[in-house]
Amino acid sequence: MTTVAAIQLCAGDDRAANLDQATSLVREAAARGADTVCLPEMWPFVGPDADKVAGAETLEGPSTSAMRELARALGIWLFPGSFAEQSGVSDRVFNCSPVIDPEGSIIAVYRKIHLFDIDMDGGPRLLETDTVVPGDQAVVVDAAGLTWGLTVCYDLRFPSLYRALRDAGANALLVPAAFTAHTGKAHWEVLLRARAIEQQCYVVAPDQWGRHNPKRESHGHSMIVDPWGSVIARASDGPGLALAALDSDQVARVRDTLPCRSHRRPFEVPEAVD
Repeated sequence: MTTVAAIQLCAGDDRAANLDQATSLVREAAARGADTVCLPEMWPFVGPDADKVAGAETLEGPSTSAMRELARALGIWLFPGSFAEQSGVSDRVFNCSPVIDPEGSIIAVYRKIHLFDIDMDGGPRLLETDTVVPGDQAVVVDAAGLTWGLTVCYDLRFPSLYRALRDAGANALLVPAAFTAHTGKAHWEVLLRARAIEQQCYVVAPDQWGRHNPKRESHGHSMIVDPWGSVIARASDGPGLALAALDSDQVARVRDTLPCRSHRRPFEVPEAVD
């Protein structure tokens, strides 16, 4: 059994203020009994793309170093969302998501595979591929008594990734996000619950919330979903957190009750039509 907190915050272009906000909420989560704390996507900075690239860090940089110190000081597992990591490619970064153990060591790193490119009438225009290099490696890590499949935000729309994580042993799925307000109100909860039901895993989804700047607003509604697809914790509007106890035995019970993975059958795929 582990008590997990999904942190909800609204990051802007002030890195010091973002760090203060994240640190305060992580400390609050630990004070409320969380031994595993998860931050949203890009918590250190949300602002102009040029500034995101110019301010890209390494895993030894100030944002991750501060989280490592915090994990060690509080004795918690910390999944610090993601940050813009130097990629070695000019003008582009990785969307990088590390995992930190209670001793402050980085034990795993995932780099976002699916990049969000969207230009909607009446909605946002965000082209992540302009500034981000996609990762190419799915990651599963044992932490806090669970086996976690790591994903970030737009990955949520690609169930094949989650199936691969389940097949690799995951019983909990992490989805740090900055899900847009426009798409989030229609799809966020539906997709989270679908991934939980399909893969019979817990889903922990810390989301950014609120207006970051005149051009960008995030949906919020951070939540934790159990392997039956029920929302067992949800953050209200504004900075805060969702808190819940996760039990690997509950995953086993759901999978025994409805052993759908064992019912998979091979099938022929028709030829694609252009």
